[in-house]
Amino acid sequence: MPQPTLHVAAFADLDARTLYDLLRLRVDVFVVEQACPYPELDGRDVEDGTRHLWLAADDAVLAYLRILAEPDGAARIGRVVVAATARGAGHAGRLMTEALRLVGDRPCLLEAQAHLAHLYARYGFTGTGPEYVEDGIPHLPMRRDAHIDR
Repeated sequence: MPQPTLHVAAFADLDARTLYDLLRLRVDVFVVEQACPYPELDGRDVEDGTRHLWLAADDAVLAYLRILAEPDGAARIGRVVVAATARGAGHAGRLMTEALRLVGDRPCLLEAQAHLAHLYARYGFTGTGPEYVEDGIPHLPMRRDAHIDR
């Protein structure tokens, strides 16, 4: 398989096929694989400040995340997902690195599935509250304070 290509786009810049493929991956993992019927389409994908990041190879989406712009100026990373057939190849890390580069020095929030909190800790995120259960899956609120790489 060739090296996956990184893509970044606003909602308005996504063509219909790409949008379908991104949403299909999210539903395949978050709804079907994790057996969580929940409103995957929450309206935030279409917001002006939202950026969609994904890795693709051979016309297949391998991994995805989105960055939301919060009203207080913070960024929120969410919907971090890797296709079952592409896990273990560092795709989530590559997306997180690019997402944090785009976030820049703004504070950044996320709601981690608790078993993945260690992944986000590698990128400077720390827990900000108690673990909670959402849709049957333990989650942990996390934050990375304003950060400037030197």
